Amino acid sequence: MPNRLDLPAGFRWGVSTAAYQIEGAVDEDGRGPSVWDTFATRPWAVRDGQTGAVACDHYHRWPEDVALMRGLGLDGYRFSIAWPRIQPTGTGAVNPAGLAFYDRLVDGLLEAGITPLPTLFHWDLPQVLEDAGGWLNRDTAYRFAEYTAAVVDRLGDRVPAWITLNEPFVHMVYGYALGIHAPGRALMLDALPAAHHQLLGHGLAAEVLREHGREVLIANNLTPVRPATDDPSDVAAADAYDALHNRLFTDPLLLGRYPDLSAFGVTEDLGGAVRPGDLKLIAGPGLDGLGVNYYNPTRIAAPTDPGLPFTEAPIEGVPRTAFGWPVVPDGLRELLTGLRSRYGTALPPVTITENGCSYGEELDDQERISYLDGHLRAVEAAGAEGVDVRGYFTWSLLDNFEWAEGYHQRFGLVHVDFETQVRTPKASYAWYRDLIAAQRDRSAG
Repeated sequence: MPNRLDLPAGFRWGVSTAAYQIEGAVDEDGRGPSVWDTFATRPWAVRDGQTGAVACDHYHRWPEDVALMRGLGLDGYRFSIAWPRIQPTGTGAVNPAGLAFYDRLVDGLLEAGITPLPTLFHWDLPQVLEDAGGWLNRDTAYRFAEYTAAVVDRLGDRVPAWITLNEPFVHMVYGYALGIHAPGRALMLDALPAAHHQLLGHGLAAEVLREHGREVLIANNLTPVRPATDDPSDVAAADAYDALHNRLFTDPLLLGRYPDLSAFGVTEDLGGAVRPGDLKLIAGPGLDGLGVNYYNPTRIAAPTDPGLPFTEAPIEGVPRTAFGWPVVPDGLRELLTGLRSRYGTALPPVTITENGCSYGEELDDQERISYLDGHLRAVEAAGAEGVDVRGYFTWSLLDNFEWAEGYHQRFGLVHVDFETQVRTPKASYAWYRDLIAAQRDRSAG
């Protein structure tokens, strides 16, 4: 355990999950199919043909999982709501059984002293909407606002803050540009309208949330971008990648405009997707908080493929997770201080909404403890440099269905035997529990 973490009073400790990764019960109580239900049945889509049909069976075992959270002493739990449970076809009539599940979950969390922090969209778009174009179709943004209203009408009296979207960059790139996530389209730069329509959906949903007096956040996957060398061509490539990965999904929210994407041959209207008034709606009156999902920095070199203005270069000389991701804790400090430098007073308070690592099945997961310790020290360092960081939600409570990797990557503080559904807390669970308790004691003292 760190000897001391100098974090602000009221700093919130939490864990994060996502509906398709843990819930299972994909055919129960009126839930409709999502793009991930469809995608996972394709022979090439998910490693070993695994699906989220059962996952962690959280739909039936949620009281046990809330008890695990209570045992950690958490302040908050970030989870996602499955749109296909609420509106099986993505529009129209609301499914009462779907809302009732989240009703029970929210009440159970509150009884355990844990504040719910729901994410409205974590990649499980109703398949019917995808059949109509998905996030390439502007209408999906308006359907998202309709769905938001249905959920907030039911749960908003007990849930003070909401995250609209999870990682719109990853969903656009992996789902629409490269085809390695659902819905499995490989459109390259023609996927850019999916960026704008997700952000438009955020803006429309934010209006609904504010009408209910609720706080609005978004969870963006962000990475500090480092040029491979000081050569001007590498620096230019890194700037181009930064615009695509980071600024495309943050500048419109905080500055009311898109970044320069001319390196990609793209104009500021993103191929005609942007209409008058859209950017004002997306920026709205500002975010109440920015969720930051951080896993590693990105090193970029000049392009070797004429199709893109950059090439990703390996980060060498650092440890790697079981996923092969480089472990660079100071990258989180670099990212947070970079956000403050770039956006100044336009940057709202920040919450780390995801940060975690995949390792093997070992219960004595000392590598995960070292990872979390290092990244929390980076949060502390960013705070000392003036960044307003309000909380830390680690990914994840449970080993779960890890998208295209199926059940082969384990991010949980709690081990899950996917055959028996037995949950076993790892050493990192006890470490995180003790850290939270010690920080509370220091704050009280």
